[in-house]
Amino acid sequence: MTLYIDCCARQISRTRRLARAVLDRLGEREELYLYKENLSALDDKRLSERERLLACGALDAPEFAYARQWANADNIVIAAPYWDLSFPSVLKTYIENIYITGIVSRYGEDGRPVGLCRADRLYYVTTAGGPLDERYGYGYIKTLAADYFGIKEAVLIKAEMLDVVGFDAEEIMRTAIDGVSELFDK
Repeated sequence: MTLYIDCCARQISRTRRLARAVLDRLGEREELYLYKENLSALDDKRLSERERLLACGALDAPEFAYARQWANADNIVIAAPYWDLSFPSVLKTYIENIYITGIVSRYGEDGRPVGLCRADRLYYVTTAGGPLDERYGYGYIKTLAADYFGIKEAVLIKAEMLDVVGFDAEEIMRTAIDGVSELFDK
């Protein structure tokens, strides 16, 4: 099963359009539209409750449902527009909610994280009005996937320069969508 994380605030979203090209190739999926999920940033009260649940080994607690869903996905697709050199803050909040030791990772004998996620591949789909710097947004997600979640491959699918005068946004989008076909037809 593919887990689709939609972080697109706009109803008409170029990022979502590009993500659909990926999703069409992956088949059955579960979708989370993060702006409609009941996500909250961690605060003192929520951290204390999280620590209490972890201390008693309650990994099946409802508070950890997002983490279990993430860990059990076969593929993960994140659709996140490139905003202010990163991604929408709702994605960071989601990551805070899924990073549960014992579900998505554990500590190895050397004290380093060992990923527990089933997914072999994470597709990070983004669009940018100007140039995209892959170190930000995608770089963070790629590092988490490989070094903390145990996801073997992170794939960046992007369309950039969409709002720059003199660039044909529709042609850029068509090229990016065609690139998705080429990626899956290899």
